[in-house]
Amino acid sequence: MTPTFLSGAGRRSFATLVCGALAAGGLAAAGVATLEPGAASASSHREAPLISGQPQYDNTDVYAFVSPDHPDSTTIIANWIPFEDPAGGPNFFTFADDAQYDLHIDNNGDAQGDLLFRYTFKTQTKNKKTFLYNTGAVTSLDDPDLNVTQTYDVDLIKLHNQKVMSQTKIADDVPVAPSNVGKASMPDYSKLRKQAVHKLTSGAQTFAGQADDPFFLDLRVFDLLYGGNLSEVGRDTLKGYNVNSIALQVPTDMIAESSHQPVVGIWSTTQRRNAQGYYSQVSRLGNPLVNEVVNPIGDKDKFNASAPWDDAQFLKNVTNPELPKLIEGIYKIKAPAEPRNDLVDVFLKGVKGLNQPPEVRPSEELRLNTSIEPTAKPKRLGVLDGDNAGFPNGRRLTDDVIDASLQVVEGELVGSKNDLGDAVDKNDKKFGHSFPYLANPTAGSRGKLAKGTSGGNDVRNQLGDALQPAGVSGSSDTPLIAASAGAGAVGILLIGGGLMWWRRMRGRAY
Repeated sequence: MTPTFLSGAGRRSFATLVCGALAAGGLAAAGVATLEPGAASASSHREAPLISGQPQYDNTDVYAFVSPDHPDSTTIIANWIPFEDPAGGPNFFTFADDAQYDLHIDNNGDAQGDLLFRYTFKTQTKNKKTFLYNTGAVTSLDDPDLNVTQTYDVDLIKLHNQKVMSQTKIADDVPVAPSNVGKASMPDYSKLRKQAVHKLTSGAQTFAGQADDPFFLDLRVFDLLYGGNLSEVGRDTLKGYNVNSIALQVPTDMIAESSHQPVVGIWSTTQRRNAQGYYSQVSRLGNPLVNEVVNPIGDKDKFNASAPWDDAQFLKNVTNPELPKLIEGIYKIKAPAEPRNDLVDVFLKGVKGLNQPPEVRPSEELRLNTSIEPTAKPKRLGVLDGDNAGFPNGRRLTDDVIDASLQVVEGELVGSKNDLGDAVDKNDKKFGHSFPYLANPTAGSRGKLAKGTSGGNDVRNQLGDALQPAGVSGSSDTPLIAASAGAGAVGILLIGGGLMWWRRMRGRAY
């Protein structure tokens, strides 16, 4: 568990006029556009019974790597809210106001946090009389047309034996990059992304907002390990989905114990506030896949509420793992002999001579040797392919953790050489070359254009005056998105048709 504190919120309002028929039509259109992705699991996507119903608090992945363009710094990325459908409005994706999103640093290997970066969020709504997330094209983070906004604070908490020694606010009221509603609503999303990168003191910088889900894999592993005959491989199941990301880049000497002990252990947690004002931990993640395919269902919620220094209770799940037995049962590939001390060394201690701190206490953390220089041409299998700057020495965005983990679980390090994998070797979008490195989120306007349109304002031109409220002519100050307007015009036609039908019915005897 982690230290807890309270926070609050509040902000200004903004008025927008919307015609009643148009608003009703827009609501109908928004309801049709809201898609519900199918249930699935990935890294920490919906991995435990309780957290699967609380997506705002569900930490999906953690990444940690020496910054490729600033090798004297370390970048930590943590993602939340799995399976964000880009068109999932009208209530798009926000961080929870009643949560503490924590990034933990263990810089001496004792399985206890020494530093904690805490992110807390506040939501502001300018105009509560509209259903719209944005009331016009958004060109900046302070654009009055961005109706729902978020800001956040960052606190640096220094700990000793889990007791708070000091707490310093290092960022205050920083704007969050919004959900990418679509091309009409956010014509230059890259500009909004850049505005959301905030520089801190001592050369650190932070980002919070929506991003393309960087994890790439074929999730059909859960259908009897790719269909029982490897017929279900090669499709990136997370393609097109977004997540909410927190990214932090800090000078390495700020988090490492010393140049002689450069290995740091990193994990993230989410704590949720209850009705009494107290916080309890509901999600936890360090290495990928642990709470999906290592811990059985009976331990998953317990793991999410636990801390690394208590990980001895889950040791048997690592030394006697279920996955190799399943693979042997389905594909007749012999499971390596137990107990699996090779998995303990790699995932609970770190690789000796690479990212294992001295006198390490076995625990589930993502361990990074911050003294290893970034490589110019990263190899997707990381350490398995001789690239010591990659997984399991930290985790880069490009690391293929599914293939690497599967090969290790099947005994790659104990003489059972194999090339197992899911045939998804890279993300569908390219990552950036500078902080926060994540690819931009997929826009809600993705997909085919309406029949007879070319991507301009064809629909608006065809509907003409029906798109304007009564009494408004020329260029209106009333911001209306095309989907609402089109649906509203259809609503007007339906209302008119209904009135004509009613008049005819009045003349009938029955």
